[in-house]
Amino acid sequence: MLKLKIDIKKIRKQVKKRVNKNKLLKKRWFRFTFLGLLIIFLLFFFYNAFFWGRIFPRVSISGIKVGGNTPKEAITRLEENIIKPEKIYLLDNEEEFEILTENIELTYDIASSVNSAILHTKTGNFIYDQITRINLIFKPKNLGLRINLDENKLQEHLLTITDVVTDKAVYPSVSYSNKRIVIDEGKKGTYVELDKLQADIEHALSYASTTSIKINKKINDKTLTEELALGFEERAEKLIGKKITLNFEYQSFTYTEEDILPLLDPYKEYSEEKILELTQAVSEEVNRDVQNPVFNFIGGRVAEFTPAKEGIKVKKEVLKDMIIGNLRTLEETEETTTQIDIPIVKDFPDIATEEVNDLGIRELIGRGSSTYWGSISSRIYNIGHASKKLNGILVKPGEVFSFNNILGDVSDLTGYKQAYIIKEGQTVLGDGGGVCQVSTTLFRAVLDAGLPVLERRYHAYRVGYYEQDKPVGFDATVYSPTTDFKFKNDTPEHILIQTIYSPRTASLVFEIYGTSDGRTSTTSNHTVWDISEPPEDLYIDDPTLPTGQVKQIDYKAWGAKAKFTYTVKRAGEIIYSKIFYSIFQPWQAKFLRGTGPIQ
Repeated sequence: MLKLKIDIKKIRKQVKKRVNKNKLLKKRWFRFTFLGLLIIFLLFFFYNAFFWGRIFPRVSISGIKVGGNTPKEAITRLEENIIKPEKIYLLDNEEEFEILTENIELTYDIASSVNSAILHTKTGNFIYDQITRINLIFKPKNLGLRINLDENKLQEHLLTITDVVTDKAVYPSVSYSNKRIVIDEGKKGTYVELDKLQADIEHALSYASTTSIKINKKINDKTLTEELALGFEERAEKLIGKKITLNFEYQSFTYTEEDILPLLDPYKEYSEEKILELTQAVSEEVNRDVQNPVFNFIGGRVAEFTPAKEGIKVKKEVLKDMIIGNLRTLEETEETTTQIDIPIVKDFPDIATEEVNDLGIRELIGRGSSTYWGSISSRIYNIGHASKKLNGILVKPGEVFSFNNILGDVSDLTGYKQAYIIKEGQTVLGDGGGVCQVSTTLFRAVLDAGLPVLERRYHAYRVGYYEQDKPVGFDATVYSPTTDFKFKNDTPEHILIQTIYSPRTASLVFEIYGTSDGRTSTTSNHTVWDISEPPEDLYIDDPTLPTGQVKQIDYKAWGAKAKFTYTVKRAGEIIYSKIFYSIFQPWQAKFLRGTGPIQ
């Protein structure tokens, strides 16, 4: 067995030598690294220091090199080299469109552009700024110019151009015409994303580019498949014969299938846009500003009266949701009619009506209305002339109101024009035609107020104006001195009559103000019977007209009998009740037939 002799001292010496060598290497590496970092730091320090008040190297603005320039030098350089394009070129396939830059008021903000170039490497974030400056050494940066232009004018030009290059899509719709459901399946079209096109233009202008910008068009296809069209029609069929009524105070808005069907949407259930259009139209009719009262009493008559009224504003979004809910009800159930109370926000007046008078004029207690579409101009004038005479009339407690007494003489001497009246069994032109529209409207207001009617007479025959917005029999004729309309103020306070005459909407409204004593009125049991055809047309030879000329002097009307019960209650007890009867004769159309010489 061999024995190895190990020289421990020698080994220790060798290990020590190696350790010393490694320490030396580490010291040298540390010195070189430190020296290298110091050199880099000093270089970068002097690099940053040198360009501290300048734009850092390898930065350009719209292709113009401004690296190393001071702000003033860069501004001068850009002003000398930047050429503003005279036109913007837009390309659609092979067709090119031009927009003059002067028409959109294009200008370059050179100072801001230079400032942007400086801030590119001086954001305030030290690490980010150093990285950005280092990156510039390897990759240059070309910045755009800051531009100013009139965006509205640019958009006007773009809308004009895109209207030419695009095909308008037709969104599917459904309508009801001639008692038929009509489905429009829509039409495929194209459109341009205007925001993106505008951004492309502004980007090109920021680099003073004259290169044509391509107009990218996208397809807009919402046309219905056969399956969707069938489903759309089935939904529409469920709404035929149905209607929605919106109510607020004395106003109501009724929408039938002709109005409802266009609200359907084949993709989104219902068209919120069209429903909001509807709510906007309703809001314009209902909304009103808060109104403080005015009461001027002169010579026994109210010369100026404005009742206190709450300001009203329709909650359009809430109403939209309510309409959608009611559409679902009509579509999914057998209901044929739905009623919606229009949601509103109120603003209250500072003063109450009773604070400006001591006559007991506190609140609205009755309202009546009528329409007169199709009236001749002289009849419309007479309605306004007569209604003004009743505006502002006060009726004392216990006093009997006489329509004829208040109206006075009705003739051309008192400002009335000739219009058709019923006289001696004929429809003839006479002074004050249309006055019965006024008495009829007041009759309806008195019924609503629950006041006792002492005298009322129906017309000889049915007049179409009075059936435009009420059933047959809610009319009251007057003809001084034989036929009057009278009622009594049996309330404990004065009542005030106000008229609202609106030829634009062919409507007349009577409002009665006073103090409510808790009474409520109803009209019920409306019945129409013994409907009879009008006699055959009558032709009367007239030698004053040339032969061959025919002139109608009277119009046919169906005969009928009608009645309704008027009941007034207070605290659950009947205080007044009356049945109003009407007997309308069948009326013959009459024509004058010329027999005279032809001129």
